[in-house]
Amino acid sequence: MAVSNGLGAAQADIVVCPVSVHLSEVSSVLQGMPVMLGAQNCAVQENGAYTGEVSASMLAQFGCEYIIVGHSERRALFHESSELVAGKCVAVQQAGLTPILCVGETLEQREAGSVASVIAEQLDALVTLAGVAAFDNMIVAYEPVWAIGTGKTASPEQAQEVHLMIREKIAGLDKAIGDSLRIVYGGSVKPDNAATLFGQKDIDGGLIGGAALDAVSFVAICNAAVVGA
Repeated sequence: MAVSNGLGAAQADIVVCPVSVHLSEVSSVLQGMPVMLGAQNCAVQENGAYTGEVSASMLAQFGCEYIIVGHSERRALFHESSELVAGKCVAVQQAGLTPILCVGETLEQREAGSVASVIAEQLDALVTLAGVAAFDNMIVAYEPVWAIGTGKTASPEQAQEVHLMIREKIAGLDKAIGDSLRIVYGGSVKPDNAATLFGQKDIDGGLIGGAALDAVSFVAICNAAVVGA
């Protein structure tokens, strides 16, 4: 309730994505609040004998409207390929939900000058599987891996450069979709840098990690998104 009371009259679109075992409880808490529910991951399969997996349609039954796919930790720790992530995006959309597709580079890839090629490969996997039309119903989250949970943040100029690159790549395939695509930034967003980041032309919001665990910080970031819109 602290989050709801702290938000201004003009509100950003707010989604919280708890771990799956807490979805039911969080869904109940969010009733009547201007906050939507999402999940942190889903299976690529819709049904079948896949013990332990949770499909997008199952998550929809808990009231989820969004699902994060391809988070850097899923890619690095669980070796999820861009092709698998693309399949999850399609599964989410087929369940009537909105995927939040995470893309981003490691520090080594940035220092090697490979940012554009790394992110292009991550985006191209979905284009190959489902066409550019898949980007008409999704959010892309740019999360430089080197800035997640490290306290380091891409400068507003660095983040804007990559966001613009993503937008121009999709616009090159379909201008209307590229121009309207919502691209959010994830990478140690905090109350003291949120407004500057969100004020960049092609940064449409944030994928908030650690700062979302503190209600006061999270509210401040949400309100910064309104100011930066």
